[in-house]
Amino acid sequence: MDSLQVKIFSTENVPRLRYVAGIVLGDILGLSWDIITDKRKLGKHPVINYSSENIAGSFKISPDSLLFEKGINSREIVISNWKGLPVFFPTASDSDLPFDIFAASFFLVSRYEEYLEYEPDEFGRFRASSSIAFKNGFLGIPVVDLWAKEMSKAFLRKFNTIVFRRNEYRALLTVDIDQPFQYPGKSLLRSIEGLFTKSKDRHRIEANGDKDPFDVFDYILEKADSEKSDVRFFVPVGDHSKFDKNPSWKNSEYRDLIHRIAGKYETGLHPSYYASGDLSLIKSESGRLGTILKKQVTSSRFHYCRFSFPQSFNYLIEKGIPEDYSMGYPEEPGFRAGIARPYSFFDISVDQITDLKITPFQVMDETLYNYKKLDPAAAMEVILKLINETRKAGGLFVSIWHNTSLLDDKEWQGWRETFEYLLKNQKP
Repeated sequence: MDSLQVKIFSTENVPRLRYVAGIVLGDILGLSWDIITDKRKLGKHPVINYSSENIAGSFKISPDSLLFEKGINSREIVISNWKGLPVFFPTASDSDLPFDIFAASFFLVSRYEEYLEYEPDEFGRFRASSSIAFKNGFLGIPVVDLWAKEMSKAFLRKFNTIVFRRNEYRALLTVDIDQPFQYPGKSLLRSIEGLFTKSKDRHRIEANGDKDPFDVFDYILEKADSEKSDVRFFVPVGDHSKFDKNPSWKNSEYRDLIHRIAGKYETGLHPSYYASGDLSLIKSESGRLGTILKKQVTSSRFHYCRFSFPQSFNYLIEKGIPEDYSMGYPEEPGFRAGIARPYSFFDISVDQITDLKITPFQVMDETLYNYKKLDPAAAMEVILKLINETRKAGGLFVSIWHNTSLLDDKEWQGWRETFEYLLKNQKP
């Protein structure tokens, strides 16, 4: 198959081009590829001509300057339409694609726009409404995957012996345990707040040994197991704060719960609210969870999906955590990075490909309930559309749930049905 290795001709072999070629050609299309800067070494391979030069028989993409630039510069993005898909960074008229798929994909997947100045929300996060995907109505589709699929069709018209990978759709259920218990596991001082309002319930639970209202883990595990779902949990072990409601990491009940879950499912760190901006907290909390699990922590998702580029992800790299699952918007469902599969984090500030693997999510329970104010029926429609878009791309559908959104009470009435609907419909 080496004779079918795709050669990319470019005047420069730069990190940004290597990065995005690895995603578009390698990860999505399953091609073997190499970048060549000397035309004499192209041989008889299929050639993508990523330059302004003319190469007979090549597949030409006139490059935008983005991948050859240094640093971060503000860009004017003008959206047009191609094959029913939004595209930007238009190419010259003699190109085989009407836009620079490499530059556009890099812009989205690297989260280039989040390195620029922006007006943060109340929690210091980049707003979905500030993104070009939201502004132009394509946050709900994995455009990078779909661009690659259309590119493969055009590529075959020139090189009909090329074989592309058939991507298999998968799904992953993830659960954030922000507050595992309503009553047990809290210090006396912190529990005094609810002494008068909830004293009867608490007394009954503690006196009779009844299950804590927030302990719905048997339900979650039973439903996930019955649908043969892949599941990953994220647990917090940071100190108590206004935004962090978990018990002490030393609490025996909490440790028992973590051991119970981690004994069957992959369990990662849920760094506390302030940890995304504090390396010492990442190190401390990772160490705590590692002590409980008796093994190295290998994955994380930032609490409140609160992170900043590139600092938060570089902290994970420095601590040796190889996977992160935070890439998604808290207030809007969709494809934040424009892609429906795991990919490597690229640090634009130093133009470097890293070993940190980013796994984006498409939908979260709190987004549908608290931000979008949807009822369960409307939430199901949103969920099904995202599943179908991910399935079409042969990608990975990832959802976030919390134990506190699956309570069997009046406030969350109907959301267990929504959860079960997702589990049934997300199956491959």
